[in-house]
Order: sequence, then structure tokens, then C-alpha cells
Amino acid sequence: MDGFSSDFAAGAGGAGGAGKVDAGLIMEQVKVQIAVANAQELLQRMTDKCFRKCIGKPGSSLDNSEQKCVAMCMDRYMDAWNIVSKTYNSRLQRERARM
Repeated sequence: MDGFSSDFAAGAGGAGGAGKVDAGLIMEQVKVQIAVANAQELLQRMTDKCFRKCIGKPGSSLDNSEQKCVAMCMDRYMDAWNIVSKTYNSRLQRERARM
């Protein structure tokens, strides 16, 4: 059983719970799981894109130019991701403020 399932079960039937579920705890666990999934997706996409861009002939090691290319590619990808994330969050906050 994963951590979420066991925590959920403990919250649902735990001491003093009498069948009540702590919705706040569950929401926090869901938020953490979403953040982890987003980080994994970011890493996977960045790896795929930078590998295709920088590695011409895969081998047992990277030469100096490939290492530099991968490092620069990952830095640029993270910079772009951060800009997009900040812009998206700002837009969400503006939209929420209109409601």
C-alpha cells in the first residue's frame, strides 16, 4: 500500500475519527502528489529534449562539448519553465480576484 492509501485509511478510521476524514490532510497529500508528478514530468521532458539536442552519438560517456550543451540546455529549460510557471500563477491569481 502506498503512503497516501495508508494515511487515508488511518485518517478515516483512526482514533477519535469515528469515520470522519480530515479533508485538509487529504488535500495536502493530493497537492504533494501533484507537485511530485509535475517535477517528474519536468525532469523527463527536460531530459528528452536536451538529450535529443545535445547527444549526437550515444556512447559510454559524454565528451566535453556534450556535457556543456546538456548543462546549458537544462539551465535554459529551467529558466523558461520558471517564467511560464510564474506567469501562469499570476494569471490564475488575477482570474481568482475577478470572481
